[in-house]
Amino acid sequence: MSNEHQSGSPAEASMSETEKAAFEERTHTAGAFDIRNVIGGLLAVYGVILTVTGLFTESTPGVADPDDYNSNLIAGIVLLVVGVGFVVWARVRPVVVPVQEDDTAGG
Repeated sequence: MSNEHQSGSPAEASMSETEKAAFEERTHTAGAFDIRNVIGGLLAVYGVILTVTGLFTESTPGVADPDDYNSNLIAGIVLLVVGVGFVVWARVRPVVVPVQEDDTAGG
């Protein structure tokens, strides 16, 4: 048995090669409908907006900031990193959705 495709399912680990092939034919990934893609995309978009805002505007004018750091820039970079992390997580470990067989189509 090869280590190329590792699955977290103990039931799938005990399957033969033909059973695994049949299982993979009846399944597909969630793709764009995976909630991690939606969350990651939104966080990344907000991160880009805050990063651009932080690069081209002053940190809160008129407020005495003892550390004098740009909060928009820092929050934008953090949101970008987290958003990209969600998208990478969804690509590396996709949600496998079983295909439901349609009983009425056969006759």
